[in-house]
Amino acid sequence: MDLVIRDARVVDGTGTPSYRADVGITDGRITEIRREGDGPRLTAARTLDADGLALSPGFIDMHAHSDLALLRDPDHSAKAAQGVTLEVLGQDGLSYAPADDRTLAEVRRSIAGWNGDGSDIDFDWRTVGGYLDRLDRNFGGQGIAVNAAYLIPQGTVRMLAVGWDDRPATDAELDRMRELVAQGMAEGAVGMSSGLTYTPGMYAKDAELTELCRVVAAHDGYYCPHHRSYGAGALQAYEEMVQLTRDAGCALHLAHATMNFGVNKGRAPELLALLDDALAAGADISLDTYPYTPGCTTLVAMLPSWSSEGGPGSILTRLADEGTAQRIRHHVEVLGSDGCHGVPIEWDAIEISGVGNPALSGYVGRTVAESARLRGEEPWVTARRVLIEDELGTTILQHVGHEENVRQIMGHRVHTGGSDGILQGDKPHPRAYGTFPQYLGRYVRELGILSLEECVAHLTSRPAARLRLPDRGLVREGYRADLVLFDPATVAAGSTFEEPRVLPVGIPHVLIDGRFVVEDGKRTPTLAGRAVRGTGRARG
Repeated sequence: MDLVIRDARVVDGTGTPSYRADVGITDGRITEIRREGDGPRLTAARTLDADGLALSPGFIDMHAHSDLALLRDPDHSAKAAQGVTLEVLGQDGLSYAPADDRTLAEVRRSIAGWNGDGSDIDFDWRTVGGYLDRLDRNFGGQGIAVNAAYLIPQGTVRMLAVGWDDRPATDAELDRMRELVAQGMAEGAVGMSSGLTYTPGMYAKDAELTELCRVVAAHDGYYCPHHRSYGAGALQAYEEMVQLTRDAGCALHLAHATMNFGVNKGRAPELLALLDDALAAGADISLDTYPYTPGCTTLVAMLPSWSSEGGPGSILTRLADEGTAQRIRHHVEVLGSDGCHGVPIEWDAIEISGVGNPALSGYVGRTVAESARLRGEEPWVTARRVLIEDELGTTILQHVGHEENVRQIMGHRVHTGGSDGILQGDKPHPRAYGTFPQYLGRYVRELGILSLEECVAHLTSRPAARLRLPDRGLVREGYRADLVLFDPATVAAGSTFEEPRVLPVGIPHVLIDGRFVVEDGKRTPTLAGRAVRGTGRARG
């Protein structure tokens, strides 16, 4: 064998009690597991004494925004140091493939707050397959820091086939979108995402989404919607997605399934009852959450959808016009815009976390309300100025969550972990660097919300099953050696809202395909990550 991890507490991802064992690895796979007392110790070219550390499958981040970060940063310790060995990209209906030159320019501008403007990236792909190939041949053919799977972004698909118009797709445009989704699935995507509070994806009606989900289902993929409301209409929006995917015969994975905003305080049991009823009726549903209360998005996402029709340039034109800007303000502050989930915005809950324009750095770390007070002006005036001067590239933290909802949802049997980690900005959400150790440290060890074995199953085998990966997510003979060694007594997130880029503690070793990407608590130069492709096979 190449490596034996000796005397580990194996938390194998099944949710069953842990056990002591030696684990042998050869050619990137687990080749033997010998439990304590079952015979002589395993031997190999190299031995690592785990000394009772927990050994689990690598963690799978079911909701990541590392689409460009993996291409620009060979270190990527934000995820590698957490024990993440696989990220799912292409989230919230907006990413960089499939695209043409026009669409690529538009999507780069519209999600600069998530991933940067991409000026440092050679966008030498236009298809899903081309993007996945690029991941594999990145950094001179070495690959990427961690593995990555990809969801076809429905908003980008609509941008490519329809544009930014708020109208139903024509028959020809719908056919084009079906073709693009089918091609992306055949090229290796694992499913399709939507951002139904983001333009232009939100302009799609249910009938259009159902047709695209039928294509996804035919290729054994899943639909991952950021649905139409996380606020005033949250439960109705969840129900809409459940019914839509039942009609399409498609598996459903609910992205960052929180119950935020004051209107939803204490209402997590209603969501879970809705899911239980659907599961009992035969629906195929899973969800992900992050173990924090605030959300994170872009400031422009708070605006009403009508103000975004036509794309980023049109938004800026409308913001520059006094009359139109006042109409936008009325929707945001009084009516509750669809971009803010039907809830009137609370400017003292909107903290600016990152800007693209360095001249605006003084706003970072303050709420819009606080900055407005310092300037002696109304919050809308401040927000409007920042949007215009930052060319819509501003990211925010939105402090609208409820701890009791977070705890109840994470305990559900179809729950998985997803960081929703935006790595851009001077003060990003700490979930980008801390989601997985936060689960293990705070919610397992400190609060006892989940047992260690149950939590590891949430973060490993459940997401692997959703991704249809037959050889990942468990510590089992024949499976890939994507593994994490951590100390259950000390593992914890280092990142905080004040210092969000601090790495976790208590995770000394991380392996991908049997190669150390973190060793003795330090990132190695190894680039063991590759694109993880879906089967792409059409049923029938």
